[in-house]
Amino acid sequence: MRARPQRSLLLPVLTLIMDQFPFVIAGFHSDNGSEYINHKVAKLLEKLRIEQTKSRSRHSNDNALAESKNASVVRKHMGYDHIPQAYAKPINAFYQQTFNPWLNLHRPCLFPTLIRNAKGKLVKRYKHEDVKTPLERLLLLDAEGLVTFKPGITRDTLKIQAKSQTDLAAAQAMQRAKRELFASFVKPKRRA
Repeated sequence: MRARPQRSLLLPVLTLIMDQFPFVIAGFHSDNGSEYINHKVAKLLEKLRIEQTKSRSRHSNDNALAESKNASVVRKHMGYDHIPQAYAKPINAFYQQTFNPWLNLHRPCLFPTLIRNAKGKLVKRYKHEDVKTPLERLLLLDAEGLVTFKPGITRDTLKIQAKSQTDLAAAQAMQRAKRELFASFVKPKRRA
């Protein structure tokens, strides 16, 4: 059974996460859990003029992208074990200061090209030219007029931030910070 976050703790986390995006968020898609579908979250999203959509019950494919990122990004680096609440602040600091900048500015991802096959069905193809960092993809979307940056953030400031480190240096800094984070955790004593 999956543990659910407490509703009272979710709003500050949502605000913290949304503040990290360099663009204005237009939509918020969540699963059907009561931690996401409640009056407090709806009020926050309405205040920010963000449209909320939700997944259908018992349709896990509705959140396929989120679940795949959960596996390839979160679990790969944080593991599968329960993380005690006492470690939330240092983990959040690690994500904000090191992990998210590495992930968004330096880690390449595959973005699909949609192609219509002979039967008229849209299929995804992953080509070499589809490999981009999330920042590179964001800048392409901006060139198409599909992005509204937050006040004080421009294409140039994001590019300068990305160029402040090489991809390799950013990955090494992230791994070093992750090792230091894990080393700071107190390991529970095992019974003899």
